[in-house]
Amino acid sequence: QPQLVESGGGLVQPGGSLRLSCAASGFTLDYYAIGWFRQAPGKEREGVSCISSSDDSTYYANSVKGRFTISRDNAKNTAYLQMNSLKPEDTAVYYCAVRFGATAQPMCIEPYGPGFTWGQGTQVTVSS
Repeated sequence: QPQLVESGGGLVQPGGSLRLSCAASGFTLDYYAIGWFRQAPGKEREGVSCISSSDDSTYYANSVKGRFTISRDNAKNTAYLQMNSLKPEDTAVYYCAVRFGATAQPMCIEPYGPGFTWGQGTQVTVSS
């Protein structure tokens, strides 16, 4: 059974950092694009950052460019989202997802349809 488990969320002050992890089990990440998405209360789910399956090209939402970094470690079957200079508007539930053979930008812009596997989410709260 393919499964994704996120961890690393929590409460952090504005300007602080967190690193989210997404551990995969039941399959290997090698040929999957990986994405991080977030959903704040009353808002639609949005693509934060994605990394392609083939060439590790990346996509970042404008709101997180220069602050967030996505990475993958296929040997550990885990993906990461390093989040720096956090702002209150980054508060949301963060989800990771994978899609076989996908590329970063389309995956992040349209995270719907068949082929997506989602984690259960981890809460990130940025507040003083």
